[in-house]
Amino acid sequence: MEIDENYGRIEDIWQILFEVFGDEAKKKNLVLQYTINVEHENILTDTTKVKEIFVNILSNAIKYTSSGGSVKVSVDELPCDEAGYMMVRTRVSDTGIGMSQEYLTNIFEAFTRERNATKSKITGSGLGMSIVKKYVDLLGGIIDVESELGKGSTFTVTLKHRIADERYYLKKHAENLETYSEILEGRNILLAEDNDLNAEIAEVILERAGLKTERVEDGIQCVNRIMEMPVGTYDIILMDIQMPKMNGYKATQEIRRLPDRDKACIPIIAMTANAFEEDKRDAIAAGMNGHIAKPIQVDKLLSILSEVIRQQKK
Repeated sequence: MEIDENYGRIEDIWQILFEVFGDEAKKKNLVLQYTINVEHENILTDTTKVKEIFVNILSNAIKYTSSGGSVKVSVDELPCDEAGYMMVRTRVSDTGIGMSQEYLTNIFEAFTRERNATKSKITGSGLGMSIVKKYVDLLGGIIDVESELGKGSTFTVTLKHRIADERYYLKKHAENLETYSEILEGRNILLAEDNDLNAEIAEVILERAGLKTERVEDGIQCVNRIMEMPVGTYDIILMDIQMPKMNGYKATQEIRRLPDRDKACIPIIAMTANAFEEDKRDAIAAGMNGHIAKPIQVDKLLSILSEVIRQQKK
């Protein structure tokens, strides 16, 4: 894994997370509260990995908190001695089922889950916290956990970020958004994604950019939808790779073999869990037009969508 440092605003990073998890909290009748208290809003960091850290922590907080409970997030800037840098401490506290002191010693090991979580029949792979720890370490940060059975848990993540030049990046960001908006406004996207949370994040990003989305949950549904709907119904397919019944590579190959050549040539962009070169090669080999890693980074997604549409026009 490598750090892909890019410009971001702390408020923007959290806004998408709060929108998505706000809906999740409402479904479970949970109170989701948050405060952001930072002086330096504009930072240079690996925003994708920062989001991934807190997607995992927030997802668990909501998953393991019963109806009527609460999840609180506080984002605070701490003093930093190093010029040009700032420290951010983020606390995520819940009133969920909590964890034993014994389990806390193993929480960041892969494939470990607390026994009371498995007894409650809450699904999960036990990989989330292992990934979180790796990303926090990679970014040079610190993560601490406090928990008590039956009373809830608090995760504290402290990260150091470079302070960005706001004027330069805001100007560039505005120019990019204007260009993307001209190309993407009103376009129709077919989103093939089996994970509800990932789908919701993608839909928020796409709809904010003026795109219209429809979702299918596996490769078979995706192929059938393209076969059933008239040519031109969708401008692009965003295709998750790891889906049940039929994965994204197989679905793409099936679409490329359709007898209706206009349908067979629809642009397809792969969405994968990482950005390794072999994933990009596999996507192209399967007949896809591009590749983006999850969790989705807004500028990169809009950029690749715009580029694919530009190529179609030529």
